[in-house]
Amino acid sequence: MSTTYNIYIDESCHLEHDKSEVMCIGYTKIDREHYDDLKSVIKAIKFKHKNPTEVKWNKLSMSRWPLYKELIDFFFRSDIEFRSVLIKNKQNLGHIRYNREDQNSYYYKTLKILLNNRVSKENDEYRVYLDVKDTRGRTRLVLLENELKAAHDNNSPFKHFQHIHSDENEFLQLTDLFIGAICYKARKEHLKEKASPIKKLIVDYLEKTSKYMLDDGTEPWETKFFIHDFQIKPISDD
Repeated sequence: MSTTYNIYIDESCHLEHDKSEVMCIGYTKIDREHYDDLKSVIKAIKFKHKNPTEVKWNKLSMSRWPLYKELIDFFFRSDIEFRSVLIKNKQNLGHIRYNREDQNSYYYKTLKILLNNRVSKENDEYRVYLDVKDTRGRTRLVLLENELKAAHDNNSPFKHFQHIHSDENEFLQLTDLFIGAICYKARKEHLKEKASPIKKLIVDYLEKTSKYMLDDGTEPWETKFFIHDFQIKPISDD
């Protein structure tokens, strides 16, 4: 029996010139049949805390800590899964290697690593939703679809690709929250004098609940909250 999953992908610190050596790409994954039920629970949590607006890493508030905590708790007791790729030395990509928009682009290779879900059954199918980032979005969707088709000999389990806005989707907001926390810890922002108290609190609580340090990789067989941490070899741009 096959299952169809929805995958909600977001990126943090993914731009070449954002002055960060760290980037993270991640997704939350849900059984498509559970979409309405899971969405209803998340919306009910928001309503309980009188916060119907978007949950976004760059717009956190200490007054909303009970909301963030309950969302994290719900994630860990639900069947939602999170998977991410953490890159700590983005500068080794080089601008030519990083910006090429073809099937060899490192951006798409990273997404392939992210979408390589070893615990899925062969006949499962996936619908992929990406956060809208820039005007190249449609091109990226087509290239990603082609890359995955080639990787699976034109029999890709990834059947649908679509851009959505994060303020319209609860699961994309969870992805944003988790990869934001991972990047924050990996960039050592929590150690700075003016570190955000609410961001430090979320990092600490995620580490306590997941039992993993966010700036390190998780166990390779982890399925609930997975972080793939690896290094990039330096490469010349000529």
